[in-house]
Amino acid sequence: MKLSGWGKYPVVDCRLSQPRSEKELADTVITSKSIARGNGRAYGDSALSRTNTIDMLKFNHMLSFDPTTGQLVAEAGVLLSDVIAAFLPRGWFPAVTPGTRFVSLGGMAAADVHGKNHHIDGSFGNCVDWLDVMGPDGKITRCSRTENTPLFEWSIGGMGLTGVILRIALRLRPVETGWIRQTTHVAQNLDAAIDLFEKSLDATYSVAWIDCLSTGNALGRSLVMLGEHATRAEMPVKYHATPFPSVTTQKLSVPFNLPGFCLNQYSVRAFNALYYWNGKRGDPTSYVNWNSYFYPLDSVLEWNRIYGRQGFAQFQCVLPLDSARSGLSEMLNNISESGRGSFLAVLKRFGQQHSRFSFPMEGYTLALDFPISDRSVALIRKLGQITADYGGRIYLAKDSIMDAQSVRTMDATRVDEFESLRQHNGAAQRFASAQSERLKL
Repeated sequence: MKLSGWGKYPVVDCRLSQPRSEKELADTVITSKSIARGNGRAYGDSALSRTNTIDMLKFNHMLSFDPTTGQLVAEAGVLLSDVIAAFLPRGWFPAVTPGTRFVSLGGMAAADVHGKNHHIDGSFGNCVDWLDVMGPDGKITRCSRTENTPLFEWSIGGMGLTGVILRIALRLRPVETGWIRQTTHVAQNLDAAIDLFEKSLDATYSVAWIDCLSTGNALGRSLVMLGEHATRAEMPVKYHATPFPSVTTQKLSVPFNLPGFCLNQYSVRAFNALYYWNGKRGDPTSYVNWNSYFYPLDSVLEWNRIYGRQGFAQFQCVLPLDSARSGLSEMLNNISESGRGSFLAVLKRFGQQHSRFSFPMEGYTLALDFPISDRSVALIRKLGQITADYGGRIYLAKDSIMDAQSVRTMDATRVDEFESLRQHNGAAQRFASAQSERLKL
């Protein structure tokens, strides 16, 4: 069948298998080159295999929970949304979460997802205690920081290329409510935004929406949003009856692919201006429910259809702390000059990261969406070159455009080590994705 990631680009003709047991999973792993797929929320082709895409959603059981430590043991096909539904009413929330709750736990580990709190808590791997990984021979190995350590370290962020993640033990964080105290700061330009981030390193959560089409002294004007889990004592009285608000039935949906002309430099520029001025006039401090704060796009089903039938590509990079201002300025100037603006432009501060193959490094990460076109692809390649020039790297969970040489220019040492591990343990002969073949990983 034809499959794609969330960006709907590229579309790949795949053989899909849907094992329901460990034996069926082992049988399919040892007979064909495979890649595991969770809920299909990787943007590009990292969870697509022409020979065998393994649908892991049948492995969807939560197995145990320790209320003293917050450790949850679950199968890899469990969705984050189900974890939140089960445990937030009990006072537990994911320690690290990406921008959508519709991801599988196995996918979160394979991509080593990050959230708005990376500068304090690091990436998802920091809250993972152990993994059960099915290797190329169909056998399952438990790995952790103290047991089969190399497999653990390379599987976190390894994009499923070390084996099939079958089970995972992760730690949740205790919270008193499901409300977030959000403080919004207006930044007149990129420098002001970065200054705000640097002054707010003690905030649990921080993220900026950035206007990528502004120019001159307003280049990179932003709304920087800081967040803290609200306590019961501080929560406004009107929320006391619902300390853990649930997600209401979703009614908003994009019913069809929008025509390509709907997203152009004029509509994106108008949206950016409206969003910025609306944020500037609003109340700087407010209490928002967990779903609105962490997963604003999840409230609109099939929102990827707004980019049209051709789909879109997301570009996400991270630049080191010492070169981030210059590198981001060059990127924003190139985007503004191209007129290929993104209305989903997000800037976050990363903290220190010590990992084998995960995306983050200490610095700043910028994420942008572009409707697929020849001009957009050329711009993304240009942004990739700027990333390499400033010592940064790209996020494989979002990539659908880069080539093998570009990735090696950015990350040569780690790519060589990753390839060596895969060859040594036989993973290279059994696990591959359309992305790994494109990037020659």
